[in-house]
Amino acid sequence: MSSSTTTLFQSSPFSLNTKTKPYSLPKSKPTNFTLKSQSQSQPQPLTHNNNTPTPSPATPPPSSSKHRRPADENIRDEARRINVSQHLFSAKYVPFNADPSSTESYSLDEIVYRSQSGGLLDVQHDLDALKKFDGAYWRNLFDSRVGKTTWPYGSGVWSKKEWVLPEIDDDDIVSAFEGNSNLFWAERFGKQFLGMNDLWVKNCGTSHTGSFKDLGMTVLVSQVNRLRKMNRPVVGVGCASTGDTSAALSAYCASAGIPSIVFLPANRISIAQLVQPIANGAFVLSIDTDFDGCMQLIREVTAELPIYLANSLNSLRLEGQKTAAIEILQQFDWQVPDWVIVPGGNLGNIYAFYKGFQMCKELGLVDRIPRLVCAQAANANPLYLYFKSGWKEFKAVRAQTTFASAIQIGDPVSIDRAVHALKNCNGIVEEATEEELMDAMAQADSTGMFTCPHTGVALTALFKLRNSGVIKPTDRTVVVSTAHGLKFTQSKIDYHSKNIKDLACQFANPPMQVKADFGSVMDVLSKYLQSKAPKYH
Repeated sequence: MSSSTTTLFQSSPFSLNTKTKPYSLPKSKPTNFTLKSQSQSQPQPLTHNNNTPTPSPATPPPSSSKHRRPADENIRDEARRINVSQHLFSAKYVPFNADPSSTESYSLDEIVYRSQSGGLLDVQHDLDALKKFDGAYWRNLFDSRVGKTTWPYGSGVWSKKEWVLPEIDDDDIVSAFEGNSNLFWAERFGKQFLGMNDLWVKNCGTSHTGSFKDLGMTVLVSQVNRLRKMNRPVVGVGCASTGDTSAALSAYCASAGIPSIVFLPANRISIAQLVQPIANGAFVLSIDTDFDGCMQLIREVTAELPIYLANSLNSLRLEGQKTAAIEILQQFDWQVPDWVIVPGGNLGNIYAFYKGFQMCKELGLVDRIPRLVCAQAANANPLYLYFKSGWKEFKAVRAQTTFASAIQIGDPVSIDRAVHALKNCNGIVEEATEEELMDAMAQADSTGMFTCPHTGVALTALFKLRNSGVIKPTDRTVVVSTAHGLKFTQSKIDYHSKNIKDLACQFANPPMQVKADFGSVMDVLSKYLQSKAPKYH
């Protein structure tokens, strides 16, 4: 940072030496969750053809009949007393996108990350059992749990427990009541910059650790908690991370008293991202490589040591992340948006959104799914290049430095999942240069948001698709904001200080230096107010 910038923004006295130097670039109406009134009863279960009642999934009792729990009882104790574990539903690991004739499968209680052929695994739910309840039943059940403190259903993830990890005991769940994040109507941004009136931003960053990774980590750490209680050989949980994964892992492990081990690429993440796992007691290894190098190391280490792998190679996390898609439908009163735009790096999230939407369609909650857009940074764009080639040949790339550091990944683990999702929803892949993503972030912030660079990538994709006419002015569009802007304040400081080499920073808004006297302040304010005064014709 230049000396002039230092006078504008005082640097933090934090002593960890993580700051990186600026680098040279290579050449409708708002719909809130519906809370059920106290007089409403719980959804009633369907019946079999022989009219024999089917037991309903475990649900909290109607609030009208519920008295305050005893003073010496917490919400977990209350759940033990009230919730009867029925386990009407089940799930298992199967090879991802396997031939229908395949019989290979694994219990979720097994420690396995890949199929016999070395491919990815997927969590497969017993849809026949879930289909015994119609779409209206599931909509009502999920709606009845929103906004409550009943364990564990107050979580946006565990309110869909039957679709996530149906056989886990409530007592094994590790949750911070994550999810239930705001769906923000981007009214001014949509009208001013895009000519849209139905643009929404799903603020997944307003979660426990500041990113969407909480949605998957509550599921993974809960299952690890279960495995440890079963005396399975799991001492700790480990991940390679570009920042947000390690923050989520360390927080949830700390909550459960489980050791967490984090591999971070040295000097490639923000100080806000680094300090989170440190503060939560994780064992942090700063390794002189990029994310792909850290990922290779953690896979080798977890094959030799009793450390459970927490990266999205592990398909359990995607079960939690898919609930954000269900939540979007829920917030629109089960109406389907036209487009959902998701930033993509390791590419698990784009598949998770597809899976959530597809389950809702298959189980009768909605009649279609939205088109998905995966947005990549141009400096780490292997999926975009694959898409532009007509899906002819995938080639990993060496990811270059990007402000969107969490998606700075050149060899994504979930490439096959992402391609499957995009092909099955007529999806699109777009990219954003560093200047484009930073400008888009600044434009969004100027209308009242406080976005991360990854959201800037997604917004750039929206700009391009609107300019090309692919997305229409009246299309209901959701941009997924994956992390909180407070994790990336240094990039914002550099932008508004115009301290980024080769970037014009055209929307920069630096503070104005003014002498400490009344006349100088009045002159400056008079000019400012005159420039902002309405122009009458």
